Order: sequence, then structure tokens, then C-alpha cells
Amino acid sequence: MHSSDFSEHHNQRFIGEVAASSAPCWVEVLVDCPGASGLYTYRIPPGLRVDAGDIVSVFFGAQQVGAIAIRIPSKVPEGLAPSSIKPIEEVINTSFFTKEYWHLLNRVADYYQTPFIRALKASLPPGLLSKSQRRIRLQRSKSIENIEDIGYVHTLSKSALQLLETLHRSPNGDYSWQYLQRQVKAPRKTGSATQAIRQLRQAGLVENYLAAPRSPKAQKRQAVLLIQSAISDFQRAQSGHQSLLSDRQQEILIALERQGGELWLSDALQQLHTTTKTLKKIAELGYLVIEPREMLRAGSHSQAGPDKPKTLTADQAQALTTIHAMSGYEEALLHGVTGSGKTEVYLQAIAPILEHQQSALVLVPEIGLTPQLTDRFRSRFGQQVYVYHSGLSEGERYDTWRQMLSGEPQVIIGTRSAIFAPLPNLGIIILDEEHDSSFKQDQPMPCYHARQVARWRAELEECPLLLGSATPSLETWVRFRPQLTDMNSDKTVLDRQGLDRQDAYPTEGSSPNPHSPSPIHYISLPSRIHARPLPPIELIDMRAELKDGNRTIFSRPLQKALENLVETGNQGILFIHRRGHSSFVSCRSCGQPLECPNCDVSLSFHQTHHEATPQLRCHYCGYSKPHPKTCPACMSPYLKTFGSGTQRVVNDLAKYLPQARCIRFDSDTTRNKGAHRALLSRFARGEADLLVGTQMLTKGIDLPQVTLVGVIAADGLLFMPDYRASERAFQTMMQVAGRAGRGEQPGRVIVQTYSPEHTAIKALVEGSSQAQYGDFMQQELSDRAPLGYPPYGRLILLKLSSLEAQSVERAAARLAHRLETQPEAAHYDVLGPVPAPIFRVARRYRWHILLKLKPKAPLPNLRRLRSPTGISLTIDVDPINLS
Repeated sequence: MHSSDFSEHHNQRFIGEVAASSAPCWVEVLVDCPGASGLYTYRIPPGLRVDAGDIVSVFFGAQQVGAIAIRIPSKVPEGLAPSSIKPIEEVINTSFFTKEYWHLLNRVADYYQTPFIRALKASLPPGLLSKSQRRIRLQRSKSIENIEDIGYVHTLSKSALQLLETLHRSPNGDYSWQYLQRQVKAPRKTGSATQAIRQLRQAGLVENYLAAPRSPKAQKRQAVLLIQSAISDFQRAQSGHQSLLSDRQQEILIALERQGGELWLSDALQQLHTTTKTLKKIAELGYLVIEPREMLRAGSHSQAGPDKPKTLTADQAQALTTIHAMSGYEEALLHGVTGSGKTEVYLQAIAPILEHQQSALVLVPEIGLTPQLTDRFRSRFGQQVYVYHSGLSEGERYDTWRQMLSGEPQVIIGTRSAIFAPLPNLGIIILDEEHDSSFKQDQPMPCYHARQVARWRAELEECPLLLGSATPSLETWVRFRPQLTDMNSDKTVLDRQGLDRQDAYPTEGSSPNPHSPSPIHYISLPSRIHARPLPPIELIDMRAELKDGNRTIFSRPLQKALENLVETGNQGILFIHRRGHSSFVSCRSCGQPLECPNCDVSLSFHQTHHEATPQLRCHYCGYSKPHPKTCPACMSPYLKTFGSGTQRVVNDLAKYLPQARCIRFDSDTTRNKGAHRALLSRFARGEADLLVGTQMLTKGIDLPQVTLVGVIAADGLLFMPDYRASERAFQTMMQVAGRAGRGEQPGRVIVQTYSPEHTAIKALVEGSSQAQYGDFMQQELSDRAPLGYPPYGRLILLKLSSLEAQSVERAAARLAHRLETQPEAAHYDVLGPVPAPIFRVARRYRWHILLKLKPKAPLPNLRRLRSPTGISLTIDVDPINLS
């Protein structure tokens, strides 16, 4: 192998290059392996075709890993002996890169300061670039029935005996190296597992081997296929009464032809009312074949019936006219209040795209949104609609990804990773709920924002980009509404800060052609469909409730509203920002909170119902244990739960309103595949009166039967350690309020808080019109401008972590000093290093360094930064979450 220099110039020049030779012998690949850098040369075996852009499997050192073929050189690099070059093992997937797609990945890698291979992996379905696994198995020639039969058992260590027993319990006598390492119960010493394996190998009892990467494979299924040429013979023979087929066999062939001449075998047995034996006899006569055919796996399909385009309101029609007039790369913000019919606009905007044999990409922030949206889209466009997100199985994602490569017109609905969907003929990109922070990836690198990547991709594909939201993000609002004015000045907020429209959106990167910026359109849907009113918002001061002796989590107005809801047979939503029962448990005797042993956070109290065994869980690392009866510190039995979560809301409802039927909708209840669809379907069928959930309820869910929304504890959203806290709180409450009153009956919203004077709370209660939304955004701009926070500057968060507290602290200090002494340090301020807000997570100690870039400052090149061994460094450009 040979490593050569690798740069963006090489990327753009060589991808897709065709070798001059008709039978190329060499290929240079980018290897997916820690420590690999540059390109490595491999030999193409005879009979194997490899093109630039193919995903291949190669041996890199002792591991078999995935790699991407970058270029096909005409000769071996100088200084490299042909005999030393390893061969390509296999081609996992043929080329899918277009020129524009390649540019996109390079741009992601450059802007988000990450190695190209990481950007590439983010774009591929899991498993395509997988590496081999080291495994240990029993030597078959020396298999024994009983471990005590070993004559020299006394010479083996305790750890070796443990591993040998474990292997003998396995049906195949075979386990991965990582699994066996975890089975060693001896005191943790360096190399104990390694020494145990070495002993067993020296004794000839086990052997090492490398299991090949298990990449997703195409799924095949038996199909019955009619041979058309044989049908002509059959028809001629039938007319001349010379057919060798029985009457029943002839009926089967005629029925198969009416079905298009092709059916899956299982379908053929049912629809043709026959048996496999009969079909095989017809196949022997040469009239059909039974053979395996590839079958695409797909996510759950909609059961909804066909749907026709709805009659649009005047505002919707004007919005659609503007979208249809967009050509090439143009951007539009569809700012529609909740219930204004944005989805119908999306559907009618996509219809002509499909008619012109192009595809559409629709991104949503949460997996929970895909069932409802998929049902709407499949009702309109049928089997042209596919879903793509991490909730699918590996095989489903692989098949959907390959389906995209076909070039057929289709609609892809997915979460942020779907922005990399390899659609070769893209006609439009839509980001629904564009303000949502779920579009930003925190880890692993690249820490990309799907909205940002969508802009780049729309530019490269020369297609429109449509952003939709009832509560646009501040960055988007400024970019599309630059005429924001100050109440005391006729100058715009941007003018006063010396920024223009393009500068005011630095977190979205710069335009590739700043002298000719792309046209942008602000499209407003200020009213709900059928002129339904927005629900009034009633504010409840929980301090007054406490003074009046109400110590429950439900205010008296909310209690009465819930009672009336159940009596009238209507439905409602109760929102609280946390899952679980309580946020923490503390001892009332010594004051000691019960904390996670792996993280510097309190354990959350979980109890699914009154009879369930209480559990304490960490929402960061997943650690859990039963709730103790006494305090571990002082043995006091007086343990008290504090705070509220979804489980407590449901449990307390069972006490105060036992006749109410509840469904809990949070990440605990929606972990299983299909749970989102199942829970929402149950609620839509009227099987529950109340839906109790977290932020998942705020994101685009359309439930026309909901007449009441209750926000249990708004304060949990207001006081987060983040400059975006007010914006997020206002958006979240405005979104959840918008779930009420979408049907024939008017809605009502009750917000409970201990901070009624907070800016976000006041803005929410004063009204949710688009003009008032602009007033709130203007206040946010005024607060951020003096501090240089986005959109008036950019942030880069450097996150370091390690199992060793002192090591990561020293590494953070050295890195901060290096950043301060760089020539480009004049363009940014270095804040920190400081311990992360949650210092320890999953036993890893964490330190943060925040770079605060000055207005119009170039993005510094941080890709050359290296962290010491054992220290993890994550570079988060334009961070959304500072914790």
C-alpha cells in the first residue's frame, strides 16, 4: 500500500475519472480506519471491475475494512513494488457519486472541519463501510465434552477458565473478542483478557480469526415469471388443439398473464389458487420460470386511502404560485401559522416535480413526524413515497438508499441524515419545521446542520429550497425579513449593526457567488384554513395557586378544563418538557441527591404506574438501578422526589381524574419500531382522552380532535444555560399551543408558570400573530447584538473528553494556548477552557473551549488540530447545544 497527498483538488479532479487503459490494474482508495491518511494503492484482481466512486472492501493491516475508490491511476506510484500491493477483496457497491454530490461532501468536510471519510460515512447507510471483527473460536479438532477433562487445567489462569467455559456454552463455540473481554471477572489488570486468550491459544484450545464485514445485502424472494415467447407457442397450440397443458394449467397461465406475467411465489399461490408443485410442472414444460428476484425492503406503509388535492385558500394559492415560479436555485420561507395548511402546499408543489420525472426531498426534525406525513404523502402519490431515517432496519435503509439511485421520480421523507439521499435528479428540497434544533447533529463529527447542507445541495443541484415553519429560527427570520425595524428608529436592526442580509446569516455559510446572490422569497400564511381562530392562551401563575393551598401539579383552571374535557368526550394534550416521573430524588435528612455513578447528574425517578417497581435512570448514559428504600449516605428512609415528568403527570391524573384515559408519548414509549404510528393511531381512533408527552408533541402532529392543550411547567424551558433559551421556549410553547382547535371545535390553551413576567411568556400570551412574532424576534436581536452572538457572529465549540480528569484538563489548556497564539487569532476570541456544564458523562470528563468569531471573520482552519492519545476532540461549528 502507499499513502499519497489528498486534497480537495484531488477530490474534484479525479472522482469519476476513467482509466486510459481498457483493463486498469490499480486503484487508489480512501480507507475507513483510524490512523489512515491520504490515499492507498490496491491491485484490481482479474475479472473484477472497479470504478472511481465504488465502495470496496480491502485489507488494511490485519483488518478488512471498507474504502471508497477515488481514482484509477495508469501506473504504480514511484517507489512502490507491484508485488507488495494487496488486492481489492470485493466491490460492495458500485458508483453513486455525481459531480454535484462529490462537491457537497467536500463542502461538508471543509466547513465542519472534519476528515472527508467522516463526511462520506454520514452520507451512507450503516454497514456499507464496516470493518472486520476479531473473533475467538474453539479448535474443532480438540473439542471436549467437559472442561475438567483437560489434563493440565490447573495450569490455566482463572480468567482463561472463565473464557473457556463461556466458549463451551456457545452453540457454535464462537464469540467476538470484544464480548469475551467483558466476560473476564478477574480484577481489572492491563492485558488480563489478552493473557487469558494467549494461554488458551498456546494450549491449542482456541484460535483467532477475522470475520469478514457484514455489509447489508439485497434481499431476494422467489418469483414466478411468465415466458412471453412460450405464451405465443401456447396460444398457437391452443388454437390447433395440440397443447401439452391441462385445462387447469392453461387457466393458471392465462391468469398469470392478466397479472402482468410476474408475481411473487407466495402471491401466485394465493391469487392463482394453485400449488408450488403445479407451478413447477408448468415450469418444466417451459412456459414459466421460478427464480429468486431482488425485493426491496421498506418501512411500514400507509393504510390511508387515496387522496385528491384540496381546494386552496387565497393565501395558499398565492404561496403555490410563488413556489411554482421558482426556477433553479432559489429559496423561500413559508411562514404559516399552525394549522394554516403548509402540508397541502408542499403536496401541490411536489406534484409537477414528479410529473417532470424529478424527485423531491422532504426533511422533518423527528422520526415521530414521519408516520403522519408519510400517510398524507402516500395517499397522494402512492408508492412513489419512501421514508429514510435511523428508525428503519439496516436492510430497509440499504434498500431505500439503493432505490434512490434508480433515478425514478420519487419522494423521500426523512430526518436530517436524509439530506445526503443520493437522488440523481432532484427537483425540490423542503425542510418542514426548519427552526427545530434536531436538524443539527451534535455528535459524532461532522456536526452538520441539515438546513445548511440543504442550502449547499440546492445550490449545487440548481433546485428550489423551501423552508417551512410557524416559528422560524432567528437566523432564518433575519435572512428573509431584513426590513425588521427598531421602534425608535427608521434604521433596520441589521443596518445598525453594520451587517447586510448575507452577513446576517453567517451560521449558514457564504454564498458561492456573493456578487449574484440567489433570489429569496418570504411567503406568508397568516390564517388557519377555514378561517378557524387561533386558540386563546390563558396564563396561570402557579405562585398564586401555591398561596391558595394548591400543591398539585395541576392548577385549578386546568383541573376544571380536564374534567369538562372528559365529560364532553373531547380530547386534549398535556405537555411537559421532561420524560420520566421526577427529575431527581433527594434525602430529606442529609440533603444528598441520588446521582449517577458514571455522570455528574442526578438520577431521574421512573415509575410507569402505581404498582410498578420504581427505577432510577440516567438520561445521559442509560445507567439504571431500583429505587433504594433508604439513603445510601445516611440510611434515612426519608427520600423525596422533586420535579415532574411525563410519568408523574400520568400517575397524578390517575389519582385526580381516574376516569381519564391517557397515552404517554415520549422517547421511553416510542423506542420500539412503529411505536410512533401505533400510539398516534390509537389516539386518533379515540382510545384515549389525553396525550401526555414531551417536545415530540410540538412538531407538526395534526390532531383535529384536540380542543385543549395544557403546558404543565413552562419554567423548565425558560432557564436553560444557553443564549437561545428564550427563543426555544417561545417556539416550543407556540408550537404546542398550535395543536389545539384544528378541527370544528375551538381550542383552548392553558400555560402554567412561576415566571409570568418572562419575555417569552409575555410574548406568547400577547398573541401568536406573525406581526407579534416579529416583535419577539426583534427583541431577541437587540439582546444578542451587543454580545456578538448569532446571527451577528459565529461560534465554534471545541469539546474534549477523556477517562482521565487531569489529562483532559491539561490537553484543553494546551489547545486553548495554541489557539490564542495562532496568526488567525485576531479574528476570534477564545473563551475557556472551562469544564462542561455537565462535567462527567459516561465516565468521561469533559472540557469546552468556545471560539467567538468576530463579524465577517473567516472561518479558521481547525482540521490540523490533533488531540493526544486517549483524548477525544469534537469540533462543533455553529453549535446549537452548548452543554
